[in-house]
Amino acid sequence: MSNVSTSKQRLGGDAWPRIAFQWRDYLELCKPNVVAVMLFTAVVGMLLATPGMLPWWALTVGSLGIALSAGSAAAINHLVDRHIDARMARTRARPLPTGQLSTAQAALFAAVIGTVGLGILYFLVNPLTAGLTFLSLIGYAFIYTLYLKRATPQNIVIGGAAGAAPPVLGWTAVTGQVDPHALLLFLIIFVWTPPHFWALAVHRREEYARVDIPMLPVTHGDRFTRLQILLYTILLAAVTLLPFSTGMSGWLYLTGASILNACYLGYAVALLVSGRPDLPMRAFRFSITYLLGIFALLLIDRYVPVWQAMISLWAS
Repeated sequence: MSNVSTSKQRLGGDAWPRIAFQWRDYLELCKPNVVAVMLFTAVVGMLLATPGMLPWWALTVGSLGIALSAGSAAAINHLVDRHIDARMARTRARPLPTGQLSTAQAALFAAVIGTVGLGILYFLVNPLTAGLTFLSLIGYAFIYTLYLKRATPQNIVIGGAAGAAPPVLGWTAVTGQVDPHALLLFLIIFVWTPPHFWALAVHRREEYARVDIPMLPVTHGDRFTRLQILLYTILLAAVTLLPFSTGMSGWLYLTGASILNACYLGYAVALLVSGRPDLPMRAFRFSITYLLGIFALLLIDRYVPVWQAMISLWAS
């Protein structure tokens, strides 16, 4: 007890709360909620790539490398957008706008975890996964954040390719090659991204206009954006049927995906015909549930026969 007290005196009375708070700031730089969703889709890619034994090495080491790399890209996004974030209600409490972390701290943190993450993937997983992860990091942190976000209202459509990469990364972490089924998982997230993000952009239209970010509601108006959300949601519903039509998944997936698609299309139609102010954020939140549900269904559908076989074996 005395040793702890002595240490606190050496560091200063409020040092421990300050250190703990800074760790939370560093964690926030990584956008942990976003990375968690990305990591889940990567893990599903890993598990779908192996019909038999669980790929423990990829699940542990590969997931760590992908998570660190994604966290690095998120930190770079915080760094580049710090001036914009300071002017938007949704982001002004982030660590850089509030001064809880300096730009030098954020840059060093991003560089360290990015290097470690890519190194893990290159040396302990395989070079292909490391290379694709590097391209994804560059695509999101630099091409999207530095250029596309400020250049075109199609920013989220083009830049969505980087966010759609995790299931491909998970697949290659296990197999060492890019499979057509992995690209199908990529396509699902790629088509999902615009209606997901445009719902948020509709809700935050005035803030994006104030900071001169040419999001679709700012450049083409609210009504046009809502129509695009509906059209993309229809396209997404069609794309999510491809795993069944290609034999990648079965009837369990098709049933669940159809229910999720009906719900998401309901939100998209409601956005178009109703001016209720709560609908954009409700649609935005449901879109996250939707994506997690689609990937969970893919996983459950694949492993139900395995579980049934294990139960039969145990029962006999």
